[in-house]
Formats: sequence, C-alpha cells, structure tokens
Amino acid sequence: MTGNRQTSWAFADAYVAEDDALRWARDRAREAGLRSVSPGTGAALRLLAATVDAKAVAEIGTGTGVSGIHLLHGMRPDGVLTTVDPEPEHQQFARQAFRASGFASNRARFIPGRALDVLPRLADAGYDLVFCDGDRLEFLDYLAESLRLLRPGGLVVFEGVFANGRTVDSGPQPTEVLRLRELLRAVRESQDLVPSLLPVGDGLLCAVKR
Repeated sequence: MTGNRQTSWAFADAYVAEDDALRWARDRAREAGLRSVSPGTGAALRLLAATVDAKAVAEIGTGTGVSGIHLLHGMRPDGVLTTVDPEPEHQQFARQAFRASGFASNRARFIPGRALDVLPRLADAGYDLVFCDGDRLEFLDYLAESLRLLRPGGLVVFEGVFANGRTVDSGPQPTEVLRLRELLRAVRESQDLVPSLLPVGDGLLCAVKR
C-alpha cells in the first residue's frame, strides 16, 4: 500500500470527530482489554442507521458503548437500541457513556446474556438494523437470526471481517478466520441479501434484506 493511500485511510478514519463521551468509553474498553470499533467504523454505523431511519436496532456485543453511541446518534430521536452482552459490568460502562452523550435511559434496552440465548426471544421482523460485534465463531448463527429479526429493507452489519488481514491471507488460519470466510461467502451468495464489504476499520460487511 502506498504512503498516500495509508494517509488517505487515516484521514477518512478520523473524518468524523468523536466527543468526550466516546473517548471515555474507548478508554474503558482499552482498560478492559476489549476491541472497540474504529472512529471510521463508528461513523459508518451512524450513517447506516440514519439511512434506514432506524427506530429499532439490535446490537450483539455492547462492550463499553462505543458502537452504541454511534448507532444512537444515527437513529431516529424516538429510536430504541437493544444491546446484548454476556458481561453486565461492561454494560454498566455503556449506560454511563450513553448518559454522558445525552441519551435518555429509555433509548437503550440492555440485555445481559449470550447472544444465541437472547436473540431467539426478540421479535420477528421487528428491527431496522442488526449490528453484530460478538463472538466471530457465532457470526453465521447471528446471520440466521438477523434474517428473522429484520424487516424487509433492513440492514445486517458485521464488524471485524478482515481479522487484521488474516481473512485474505493464504496461509493456514484458525477456525475463527475460516468461519469469517464462510460468512462472507454466505452473505455474497444469499438470494435474500444485497451485500457490500466496506474497507473501514477491520472490515464492515453490510447487507440489505430484500
């Protein structure tokens, strides 16, 4: 990659400024050893939520609230984010970050638990966007659940599909990367989805449900 391209990507990633609440949430994630979406990925999530005029969004992987803040900024003022995470203490950080960003407590519904235990309890065709940033080994299962959860015209989004470049590396790869390759094929070949792979952050796989 040329130096100019690297500079351009860095400029694009920092194009949308992040506020104190987002920086606070990033610091908490770093202290907890968690991955956070990049600023560019966050900006893309904000844009995607606004594009579908999202009123109901499901998020798999609350973390400390970085992606949730971006999603809430893009959603309608009366929109509700349903966010799922197996670690309740992480969700407490997210609650504080959402509040610091000025979002009322009724704008987010926090559900502690494993995604594959929680998602079957959510309403069919009840969501405008599903954002998947949980266990990459479960991404194909998240895809199946997302197709049920989304209304026609809704978006499913997967974060981290580049796996730091390992997804396109021809050498031997761990099971996580092989599952990501399966996900990429499944989304591209699905007759129910219109896909795009965005080169932001660590790779953002997006698809619209027909």
